Amino acid sequence: MASKGWQHPYVNIFKHVKVEDWKRSAKQGDVSTYTDKRLKCSVFRIRGPVPANSCILVPKNSNQSLGLVGRYFYLLFRPAPGKYFVAHLDVSVEEGQVVRISFSNMFKEFKSTATSLQFPFLCGAAKDSVYESTAKSARHGLVGPAPASVRWTCLMLDLQCTLSVYLNRCHSQLKSVKLCANMAVKNMLTSDLLLDPGVSFSEAKRMGLASSKGTGPMPRDMSYPVPKGVSWHDLYDYIRFPSEGTKLPFDSIQKDCVSDQRSPTREESSCVNLSQPVKDRVPLIQQITAPKPLLRNRTPVVTDLPDLGVVSTQQSDDWLSHNGDQHQRESTSSSSQPFTSRPPWDTDDGGVHVHVHPEDGFSEREEESEEEFVCTPVPHPVHLSLSKERRQEKLLPDPILRLSRIIGFGGATTKCALWSKSGDAVVYPCHAIIVSMKISSKQQRFFIGHTDKVSALAFNGNTTLLASAQTGNHSVVRVWDYHKGNCLAMFRIHAHSLSSLSFSYGGGTLCGVGKDSHSKTMVVVWNTSNVGKGGEVTILAKAHTDVDILTMKVAFFDDTRMVSCGRDNIRLWRVRNGTLRSCPVNLGEYHSMDFTDVAFEEGNSSNQHLDERTLFASSRSGYIFEIDYSRVVIRNVRRLLPAQQQHANRREKLTFNTGPGIAINSISVSSSFCSTGSEDGFLRLWPLDFSTIFLEAEHEGPVSLVSVSSDSLRVLAASSTGSLGFLDVSSRGYNTLMRSHTDTVLGFSVDGVRRHLTTASSDGTVRIWNMDSLHQLYDFVSEDSPSSVAFHPSEQVFSCGFSSGIVRVFDISSAKMLAEHKQHRGEVVGLVFSPDGEFMYSADSQGSLALYNASEEDHNVIRVVCNVLARGAERAPDALTVSSDSRCVAFIGPSEYIVTIADSQSLDELLHVDVSILDVQSPRLDSALRVCFSPASTEHLLVATSANKILWVSTKTGRLLREVSKVHKHQCSSLAVSEDSRFLLTAGHNAVKVWDYNMQLDVSSQMFIGHSQPIRQVSFTPDQLGVVSVGDAIFLWDLLAHPVESLKDSRSPLRLSYISTPKSAQPDVSGVQLSSGMPRQTAPLPSSPPSRLDISTLDQVQQGALGSLSICDDTPTIPTATVTGSGPSSDPRPAVSFLQVTELVNTSPMNTSHMNTVELKGKKPVRPDCYRHFIPRFKTSTLDQAAVTPQPGEEGIKLKAVIGYNGNGRGNMVWSPDQGLFAYSCGCVVVVEHLHTGSQRHLQGHSEEISCLAVTNDATTVASAAGGSNGSKSLICIWDVQNGTCRNTISHHRGAVQTLAFSRDDRFFLSAGDFSDPEVALWSSDTFKLLSSVRVSGPIHDAAFSPSIASQLACVGSQGAYFCLIHTHGSDVDLKVQKVKAPVEVGDAELTALCYHVDSFLFTATNRGHVCVWDVNTQRCLMTWEADEGEIGVLLCRGNRLLTGSNTRWLRLWDVDALQGVKPQEKYCNEEDSGTVVVLEQEIMLDGTTISAAFDNTMDMGIVGTTAGTLWYINWSDGGSIRLVSGHKTKVNDVAFSADERHFATCSEDGSVRVWSVPGNELVVQFQVLSQACGCVCWSPSSRKESACVAAGYSDGTLRIFRLSSSEMEMKLHPHQVAVTAMQYSAHGHVILSAGKNGLIAVSSPVNGATIRVIKDHKGAPITTIQCVNEQCKHFGLEGNEMWLAASADRRVSVWAADWSRDKCELLDWLTFPAPAYFGGDRPPPSLAAFCPADPSLVVYTGYGVEKELSFYSLTKKQIMKKIALPDWATCFSLSCKSQLIAVGSKERVLKLIKSTSGRFQDFLQHSDSLQTCRFSPSGTLLFTVAFNEILLWEVQGL
Repeated sequence: MASKGWQHPYVNIFKHVKVEDWKRSAKQGDVSTYTDKRLKCSVFRIRGPVPANSCILVPKNSNQSLGLVGRYFYLLFRPAPGKYFVAHLDVSVEEGQVVRISFSNMFKEFKSTATSLQFPFLCGAAKDSVYESTAKSARHGLVGPAPASVRWTCLMLDLQCTLSVYLNRCHSQLKSVKLCANMAVKNMLTSDLLLDPGVSFSEAKRMGLASSKGTGPMPRDMSYPVPKGVSWHDLYDYIRFPSEGTKLPFDSIQKDCVSDQRSPTREESSCVNLSQPVKDRVPLIQQITAPKPLLRNRTPVVTDLPDLGVVSTQQSDDWLSHNGDQHQRESTSSSSQPFTSRPPWDTDDGGVHVHVHPEDGFSEREEESEEEFVCTPVPHPVHLSLSKERRQEKLLPDPILRLSRIIGFGGATTKCALWSKSGDAVVYPCHAIIVSMKISSKQQRFFIGHTDKVSALAFNGNTTLLASAQTGNHSVVRVWDYHKGNCLAMFRIHAHSLSSLSFSYGGGTLCGVGKDSHSKTMVVVWNTSNVGKGGEVTILAKAHTDVDILTMKVAFFDDTRMVSCGRDNIRLWRVRNGTLRSCPVNLGEYHSMDFTDVAFEEGNSSNQHLDERTLFASSRSGYIFEIDYSRVVIRNVRRLLPAQQQHANRREKLTFNTGPGIAINSISVSSSFCSTGSEDGFLRLWPLDFSTIFLEAEHEGPVSLVSVSSDSLRVLAASSTGSLGFLDVSSRGYNTLMRSHTDTVLGFSVDGVRRHLTTASSDGTVRIWNMDSLHQLYDFVSEDSPSSVAFHPSEQVFSCGFSSGIVRVFDISSAKMLAEHKQHRGEVVGLVFSPDGEFMYSADSQGSLALYNASEEDHNVIRVVCNVLARGAERAPDALTVSSDSRCVAFIGPSEYIVTIADSQSLDELLHVDVSILDVQSPRLDSALRVCFSPASTEHLLVATSANKILWVSTKTGRLLREVSKVHKHQCSSLAVSEDSRFLLTAGHNAVKVWDYNMQLDVSSQMFIGHSQPIRQVSFTPDQLGVVSVGDAIFLWDLLAHPVESLKDSRSPLRLSYISTPKSAQPDVSGVQLSSGMPRQTAPLPSSPPSRLDISTLDQVQQGALGSLSICDDTPTIPTATVTGSGPSSDPRPAVSFLQVTELVNTSPMNTSHMNTVELKGKKPVRPDCYRHFIPRFKTSTLDQAAVTPQPGEEGIKLKAVIGYNGNGRGNMVWSPDQGLFAYSCGCVVVVEHLHTGSQRHLQGHSEEISCLAVTNDATTVASAAGGSNGSKSLICIWDVQNGTCRNTISHHRGAVQTLAFSRDDRFFLSAGDFSDPEVALWSSDTFKLLSSVRVSGPIHDAAFSPSIASQLACVGSQGAYFCLIHTHGSDVDLKVQKVKAPVEVGDAELTALCYHVDSFLFTATNRGHVCVWDVNTQRCLMTWEADEGEIGVLLCRGNRLLTGSNTRWLRLWDVDALQGVKPQEKYCNEEDSGTVVVLEQEIMLDGTTISAAFDNTMDMGIVGTTAGTLWYINWSDGGSIRLVSGHKTKVNDVAFSADERHFATCSEDGSVRVWSVPGNELVVQFQVLSQACGCVCWSPSSRKESACVAAGYSDGTLRIFRLSSSEMEMKLHPHQVAVTAMQYSAHGHVILSAGKNGLIAVSSPVNGATIRVIKDHKGAPITTIQCVNEQCKHFGLEGNEMWLAASADRRVSVWAADWSRDKCELLDWLTFPAPAYFGGDRPPPSLAAFCPADPSLVVYTGYGVEKELSFYSLTKKQIMKKIALPDWATCFSLSCKSQLIAVGSKERVLKLIKSTSGRFQDFLQHSDSLQTCRFSPSGTLLFTVAFNEILLWEVQGL
């Protein structure tokens, strides 16, 4: 969609369509132009006896659209006297429908349909005319032709409001306009601004009207002329529709009869007669409230409010104004006695509170948005209060809030931060507040007084004086006493964009740079020598110049000298005799350069001669200049360049004038070194001769400021990404002082248990902060912009809503995304958990409301209702509120005038309250802005309205209980009530107010300022000891209110039972309670340090959710070390650094090839971008170390077959054609298979996923590698193939093993670690002792021994190729390695695979599809060619034939015989250059990426493995391919045996259903459904082959029935709207029972596909099990020939008796198993149930409960007969009809075989992940177990 920005601020429609050309517009009938005498311009006249026959139509064609999106439509016209006119507006609404809005003086009454609105237009008359008097007396205009004295009119139609009120539609755009006779028209326009035609531009500026506030004057080309001394309203009419003249919607368009200046002698309001459309809008609540008319000539009083008692005076915000006039405040009272008005001076003296730290004193300001015009001097803080005649009762204590801490840095600039003289504190701006932070304790104190963002700071030499400037059109400079914290002086500089301040060393001179009104640079120098003594600040000199100045500094050795720099200039300045003069530095060839900063070489005595002074300057192109100050010339030039590219072993040197430099943003010089901050994010420290870099630290973003402390021990650095920290030069440690959002903070939520604060910002990040230390703990970054956040009330879980409508839920402790929901179409404007933590709610800008089950980990959606909230995003982020008892949820909707209270568990609407009719006499249509429940009294709902009121509404009856007016000067943006309902918190524009909730005091509120932008959200902290407000930054306030117990003479009518104790505070609280925890002695402490987040976990679990997760550490250390978990006494903050320090020894800046890097903290290795590198599949399960495996020969089950091949491995298949050995891995098992018979032997010894295999050349030994269990080192097993025993084990590599290889003579064995531990280890094949190891700099992908030279081997990886030689010296073996970069011809590619040619050639492949040919002797690349379009991961050479396999699925065979003619001493770029032709012999496309290959010596036949889990037999001679081994690539969800046990079926997440034969375990047929997951599968009861069917359930709610004989789908059913979780044929096959994720069970006919019935008993909980058995039900007292059961996730089991042939189904029993609350990190164990095969009257159940156990429940005796204890929670189980065996699987990877009669058991550990399915065959002789995609078939022998 095209941008609509061009339509702002308004669109002149006639000019837009060029109406006079009549090309894009049309005229019909009598349309002409004439010059109007009143307007003195040309206008159009439309005349005609029939209005419809003469018109102007815009646009010309009906199929076109104006596309104007402005909310307000303005028509400048004059009805023809004595005539009728008609106007039509066609407006598109959001649903795409077109609504016609018509108005005419022909219409007698208002009419409306679904697509049209007709309004009567009542013409006005000239002032003081007879017609006007008649209209006044009638209170309406006269219907009919326009009067003779009709005037030019400006008509404003609010299209959005009109469509919303009358049709409940949302305005989209204005499509067309048709103006019909008879009228004169000047123009039309649309705008989003509320334009006032009666205000000129100068008046608008004086009144503060601005487009940013949504108002403004009428544009000059659209305005009506007004002679001097005449009022606009005396000449013209201004009509706004809907009008503000009444609260009720108008039925006609007419001039408002209520003037803007309301007279105190106005008539009493009469009853308002409502038209029928209006009556339809007014709910029953109007009759309940029954508002009474207000009395005139006195201050308004509130109507009788019986429930809450007296409502006292409310403070006014407008008691002080620019002209000094005092305005009388309106007071509110519920007393029935007359209440006399107070005199103007009888106002509260609470004023505006600005409170700082106790050490700093305090100051107060007047207004929350007023500019200050205070002249210097200001020797003492001013307390703005008015005298009082009597003692007033006011809110105590005063002040009740104290600003404690601020999280934020910057605002207008991130180039401002200063060291104190002592070096123990840092001063920096945070929007409009200046913060001084002690670097040791992080304690903050504040300098408050600026009304806009601070843009510059400066210290004098001994840091006793602090100067600050604010941005904006009227820049203000303040001078502070730094140690006392008070403002000494404030003065205006008549400039805007004041960007630089600099104090002289002694503090007598202050220099500032800004822009004047003509945007010319203005430099001002002030005399500040007397400011500390109470003297005035005077201007020493001022200059205006065209020279650009970015930075200007006063020389520390001379108060009259300055230096500046900017674009194309460096200048030296001097003040002499009241004038300011400058001279430029001769820059020569460097004159066209953007200079960024200047600094003097400090540390020299102040009496040093000028000739010895050196000035340093930096530029955006990377240059550093040394300038001779006295000669004003350049002494030396250096340039900072990026590290050069290395070509082979050569390093190119660039001169100063070549290549792009690194922009230097800031420079700071001390007596011993110079520091620079650059655009590449590095803080660098140099000696003064710039001979080398001796220290550097890397930041997340460009470094915008560097500053060396006065003792040269620390270097302060600020980045443009909002971070501030310092580098300790002596220890080389970096300490982050503050991190900050870089844009507006939209919303927040507090975790009261852990005192964590999460915030969402417009900068696209969600951050979590520690409220005590202010440290940023976590940083979630997303391409999608977050809009709202909410913490779970008890768990370490938070949810986040985004502008796209997505809602995501995150578990912080495990660093994974629990759920992602996409129900919403618009921006999420409300997100909240219920206080009990059971439910979560979200709302979007399109009016939808969603309810989630927060008790489940996946937070599944319970209900979504549409069009219940008022549309729009202006109510974000707290559009929803939930009552403290979790019973009700309230929101504004379906229109902005309605507040709805709904049931929290069902979202059923309980009550509607129309706030627009609560006060009919009010002149404005009031709408609701915010809603909030009162925690202590759930019967109170507080509503903030657009009329700046807060209404107390009863949640039971909807009655208005109380109201408070003039809450803020601007509309209320957020409100909250304390837990004990003593205080009300509101935010309006930039101010926070705290109110006495009961309004029983004379002064019921206190106001606090500090924010420079509108506050987005405000709330009490959960412990009720503090307040948090967010907007431009995060403000943390201490609530200084006295505890409830110490209150005397409390007027609160609330009983003590309403008052709740803060959850995290102990009763014995001493001292003043502070949110920061000081000196509160019983501050809640976390029971254990917060665990660190595993970044790799997040990347694997939630790819595509939030883009990245960074963990911030503020105290990184040196040297690099392995990070371990924090102990109880250690710092509980997570520790990860984004900074590194590099130390260079004796290295020139131009040649850094030998840099030794010392990192502040080890960075997590990054996985290389190539598929060839093995990455273990992510698992959440851990092996149970207490499992008891049976003794050999005593196993109750024996592993018979492994179904499938691990497509996630790399090189995990070996084949020796001469010896007939064929082996591969599946999970943690090595399968040795006989190719002719298909029989398998299994090598079992690993507990984790096997990554790779290797075989000796004599095929007697196989090596396998897998990760270690529980974080231990990887395990390499050496197997004897003949007897299947493990000869030896090796544990050496910390990460996964990437590749294994045996040498040609089988003397040596090689292993290589993965990217986390890139080490090559060489072992003896006899003893398997480590001979030698070499660690390389980058990841290794592949390795191989030379087939001809036993001592030669090679490796390839991210950094290139490694040629290795084995040197043997007696018993000592050395491995010599030579690294060679990848050839230039392949570009920036990684070498991924390799193999040797029989001669002295080595083939390597790249991740871009190239094959490189290397001479092994010279280690040079001879030739390259492009063999594939993708990454090649497998290379294999036999003779002169080369095999390549890639991720494009192509397997290619190349003839490389021509390489015999290549001369080793020559090098060719490609095969064309060499004349050598490499021929592609054959190619074949497989079903996945190639990961392993083994071929015979002639390359005629071989076996290839793919990521699809398939092993292919390839025969190049006939071009054939046969599937040898096939398995599922993704998770297997279910497995089922056929009744005759000849087949079994499996289904998986990839949507495939596979049918296998028994006993060969060969794949018979595969049914594939794209883009759907298959969740369950079952067989039909029939044992006949021709009638056997397989039924499967899918994630889209469908069932599909496949017939085995025809291999086709027979029927598709769609009984569910959600994913199918369980299904089963009935015992006799009459019906199919299926269950969905929502708990609904459908009974469907397999004959015609019809849904026979739907069983809703389990609704709301996913069904986990359905089972049917053939059993007569007579002995249960019910009719039926079969039973079936269903188990659901809420631990309920229903048992049914059925006879489906007679359509009978009755509930036999209903079982509910109790369980405590689940606090595990993952979802609770599933609820599982099954009939006992030997006795179907017994139901066996297991699931989450009080104990881990199997329960045997008797349906006849209605009680549990037996229990079997389990060591772990069961994830699956199956009962055998033979030998009373039970197989139980667990998340701990244990398969437990239990004898149900005796309890005897055995444990089997053959799976590498948690078990999810186990199934006995119908006869009980076979058992299937499944873990992810590993399918094991066991032969049951019995216990």
